[in-house]
Amino acid sequence: MQRGSDRLNVHRDDEMKHELQGLLRSGHPTRTEDWNDPEPPAEDDPEVYRGAVVPGTSERAAPESVRLELSRSLTRHDFPAAPRELAGVLRRKNAPDVLVERVSRLPRSARYGNLLALAEAVAGGE
Repeated sequence: MQRGSDRLNVHRDDEMKHELQGLLRSGHPTRTEDWNDPEPPAEDDPEVYRGAVVPGTSERAAPESVRLELSRSLTRHDFPAAPRELAGVLRRKNAPDVLVERVSRLPRSARYGNLLALAEAVAGGE
């Protein structure tokens, strides 16, 4: 006899499998119960459902949104670096052209030690 931490018996396990069979096959809710539905986005979540979040596409991009887009292409090993080096990395990783252009426009004498500093410079340099 196998001893485990299972508190249900075999009959209850089969009953639960039968109850969840429609949900597992369809991939979407089959009843009015919302316990398995995804939560809606929070107010402070970046708007990534429309595509790439890049500066210049709205009236002013938030540093969090720009940081999210930059983090898709840049790693911590790319820092510290000058804007020209970072723009090259972004081009090689196929980042959006608008983002590459904005990083290229940053002052050449500047060096950025991390992604946050770069995102703030890109978002704040309108």
